[in-house]
Amino acid sequence: MFADQDDFPLKRRHVLGVLTALGVGSRVFRRALADEVAKAGGITADAIASAEWVAGLTLDDDARTATAAAMAGVTRQLGTLRNIDVGYDAIPAVRFDPELVDPESPHRSRLCPPYLIPSAESIPSATDSSVAPTQTPANSTEVNTTNLPHPFAFMTIRQLAKGLRDRQWTSTDLTRASIEGLRAADPKLLNVVNITEELALRQAAEADRQLQAGEDRGLLHGIPWGAKDLIAVEGYPTTWGASQFRDRTLAETATVAKRLSERGAVLVAKLSLGALAMGDQWFGGMTRNPWNPEQGSSGSSAGSASAVAAGLVPFAIGSETLGSIVSPARRCGVTALRPTFGRISRAGCMTLSWTMDKLGPIARTIDDCGLVFEAIHGSDPADPTTVDRWFNWPVAADLTQVRIGHVQNRNSATADQVLLEVLREHKAQIVPIELPSEIDEWSLAMMLDVEAATVFHQLTVENNLEGLNAWPAIFRKSHFVSAIDFLHAARVRTMLMRQMAEVFRGIDMYVGGGDLGITNLTGHPTAVVPVMLNDNAEHQQPICGTITGRLYDEAGLLAIGLKVEKSVGLGHHVPKLG
Repeated sequence: MFADQDDFPLKRRHVLGVLTALGVGSRVFRRALADEVAKAGGITADAIASAEWVAGLTLDDDARTATAAAMAGVTRQLGTLRNIDVGYDAIPAVRFDPELVDPESPHRSRLCPPYLIPSAESIPSATDSSVAPTQTPANSTEVNTTNLPHPFAFMTIRQLAKGLRDRQWTSTDLTRASIEGLRAADPKLLNVVNITEELALRQAAEADRQLQAGEDRGLLHGIPWGAKDLIAVEGYPTTWGASQFRDRTLAETATVAKRLSERGAVLVAKLSLGALAMGDQWFGGMTRNPWNPEQGSSGSSAGSASAVAAGLVPFAIGSETLGSIVSPARRCGVTALRPTFGRISRAGCMTLSWTMDKLGPIARTIDDCGLVFEAIHGSDPADPTTVDRWFNWPVAADLTQVRIGHVQNRNSATADQVLLEVLREHKAQIVPIELPSEIDEWSLAMMLDVEAATVFHQLTVENNLEGLNAWPAIFRKSHFVSAIDFLHAARVRTMLMRQMAEVFRGIDMYVGGGDLGITNLTGHPTAVVPVMLNDNAEHQQPICGTITGRLYDEAGLLAIGLKVEKSVGLGHHVPKLG
């Protein structure tokens, strides 16, 4: 490639361009290395020998010489590709299918599971007179009202909906109260990026007009909600928690926000997330756990979990790639549903991993999660990974027909043990199981690192990585993972999926298991349910267990979670924000 020494300036510029695209080293280092490669006439056999440890190869001299010659063409191809501008929303021509290894799943997931009864179980409708709108928080009247950030805090969606239809309050009342509460609590919790006040009041006024005219869009009509700030909303910044995008406004609205708007829900705020969806540290500071404001809320759906736990919004939408719904929900003691991969459209949302990203609801109760999930799930042409599968809510579960796995080969948290005991009391069939152990799922998580590094390649090239938590080192190291190793990891991931499919041949769902790494790689859904109180007298709060289910069995998880929620009765506990 660089045989003609008369073309030294051209060769030097090309090599410099490739090194810059790779994000290798400082500017001075790249210039010096480009000079040396150009002078030497290209990649040499010695250079190949020095790089063999990165590739995981050992070559002889003839193979090194041949590889060095062949690399000239590869370098040319890479240089051409890297000069093509690719936006953050570009989707690669590959997609992950969680049903790939289980031929029975597509048929099974289109049917109601046999242990579910497609009817409500003690969940009144919004028009049922048994619902007391003044009953606050959920499931209890035993609450010190001085702890409430506003009069409607901690009510369920059904309670709020009944009050709207009984004209005890308006959507505008709910919306103003939520906005005022968010503003008042934010200096302490740091969970708000932007209040969407103009949009919220406009949506609330329209909801009031429609409800008064008898145009009812369902139980979410007129209910305030918050969006994790990787969900695009036209007219407002979508910052991804990173100062690099702090003032960036996208000319689109994400599908999930559109679907909630179509149901009449009112968006009151864009809520915080750790920078580029990592942790709870963003450009505004560290988002706090309302039960213990000295503690971070975990992440990356930090603001979503914090705002719900504090009673500032009835529900919020979070996202998860490797724990970002489950972890903050557990930290903040709230209910959440991380759905099956492909259940909810991610169109208009920040990409971290094309093969692992998922959206889901965070709320105060299982019923609230079910109502929100019902509104937002389903296929979307703008996200080719999405599918239509059976879901109905509310449904009841006959626990005597449910096989619940008790994980034997991993540590079990106390909350998970409590959850299992509740299920035993309800006569569920408890089955000992072991989760896959021969494959290290955290090594496979390298795939997430590489995908994220690809999405944010330009930031690495420009060395524009300040304030991005641990991402800078992850992005840089991921540039040195070969395509061969990435695809090998993908094949090992398929093996892990097969092993999980085998686990579910004997059970319907399982409790606990410390399975965040496994299930985010395989795409299985998980519900988070508060089941007990901690023993910290100063910062007492609900502690959560988890239930993981078959692919697309969100209805089953929620039905089981509802049984647990009613048994433990923790709804009257609220954080003290004063």
